[in-house]
Amino acid sequence: MAKQKFNIIQSTCIPIQIDNCNTDLIIPARYLASTTRDPKFFGDAFMHDLRYDADGKAVADFVMNKKEYCEAPKEGIHEIIVGGANWGSGSSREHAAWAIAGYGVRVVISSSFADIHRNNLLNCFVLPVIVSPEFQQELFETVLGNPAAEVKVDVPNQTVTNLATGKSEKFEINSYKKYCLMNAYDDIDYLLSQKEKIENYEKSR
Repeated sequence: MAKQKFNIIQSTCIPIQIDNCNTDLIIPARYLASTTRDPKFFGDAFMHDLRYDADGKAVADFVMNKKEYCEAPKEGIHEIIVGGANWGSGSSREHAAWAIAGYGVRVVISSSFADIHRNNLLNCFVLPVIVSPEFQQELFETVLGNPAAEVKVDVPNQTVTNLATGKSEKFEINSYKKYCLMNAYDDIDYLLSQKEKIENYEKSR
């Protein structure tokens, strides 16, 4: 998936108010057999069986098909999802994180995440942000009430702010993963960035 440096992400949001949204909803199992890593393929599969009916027609009342949430007011797409509690439960399939990244999402905000899915998101350059249930509910109310409302995620300062109300919360992130996101490093990139130190260490042994 695309590697982008994380700093401050300010965006409108897609509110997916589904608790226990499992990885089979995020990407149905039939897509797991594909050998492609094309981001668009997985992005198109994101929440597919909620977005489309059995005949392939868009489900009009599903939030991702509503004009105000599928067409971003600015150039590009909504980069933030506000999701329900226990986001990414169920199967540990990495494809679920690929689908979210492939759709163009850079941040998922929830009050809780399934641990394996949370790590998969980080490895796919999607930031999982844990907030209090009260703040999560406020974000839902704001975004559902005004689709043009924006949320700001400040990665260096580890804060998420509802710009409509001014309310802000801190969020936790592993220092190594934070460093990697801010430098657009995957694990291999990080090791290569330390090549000189590694070689000097080896020479001293």
